[in-house]
Amino acid sequence: MWIDTHCHLDAGEFDADRDQVAAAARAAGVATIVIPAVTPANFATVRALAHRIQGGAYALGIHPLFTAQADDAALATLRAAIVASLDDSRFVGIGEIGLDYFVPGLDDARQRGVFDAQLRLAREFDLPVICHVRRAQDQVLHGLRRFGLTQGIAHAFNGSRQQADGFIRQGFRLGFGGAMTFERALQIRRLAQTLPLEAVVVETDAPDIAPAWRYRQRNSPDQVPRIAQTLAQLRELSLDQLADCTTANAFAALPRLAHVPR
Repeated sequence: MWIDTHCHLDAGEFDADRDQVAAAARAAGVATIVIPAVTPANFATVRALAHRIQGGAYALGIHPLFTAQADDAALATLRAAIVASLDDSRFVGIGEIGLDYFVPGLDDARQRGVFDAQLRLAREFDLPVICHVRRAQDQVLHGLRRFGLTQGIAHAFNGSRQQADGFIRQGFRLGFGGAMTFERALQIRRLAQTLPLEAVVVETDAPDIAPAWRYRQRNSPDQVPRIAQTLAQLRELSLDQLADCTTANAFAALPRLAHVPR
């Protein structure tokens, strides 16, 4: 069994064939797809989609790229949505949240304020977080430490070994996906090969971060097993061994995943 721990299946790129994409992932052995929200405008969408597809799960949060519009009302909407979802077996945590220092023009104070507010919610409701850490590994880790959060995923990890070790000590798992399949991605491949196996989960970030064989094309969750094949080769493991380990790791990172109907 495979779990795609990060897939934006609600994205417009899937409007023409969303159900077929979900079915193809299921046929490929992907039992669960975690769909993180990015803005209050898609909270209802990701919730409904997670309920529509077999093995669907969702998280609720405000992505750093959407923080410019994230006022107090947006945060109140997030809190209300979390409260309304606590008894939903398909709701697994708060995400996608974090910081981004790659995209120019983002207001740093606004990003940090919205991130901190969401970390407070995670602490209040004892929920794990799915974190966006693009060029912001140290700052995101600092926030997790300040709020005492010890469960979740650092999505699409691309930091140093020292930074990876910091997240692991905090109790977090690190997400690896299509970027790992490029031979020139030496740092990511080195981390994927040498980090403790219990720290690793697999993801697609579909429709983005396509693997090498789909370069500049749409990514999709059915690619998880083939992406995992790269990881298995790097670690000299069988696919079955890796599937068992990464599934257990996903359950540890997002404990509510264990109760998602499959």
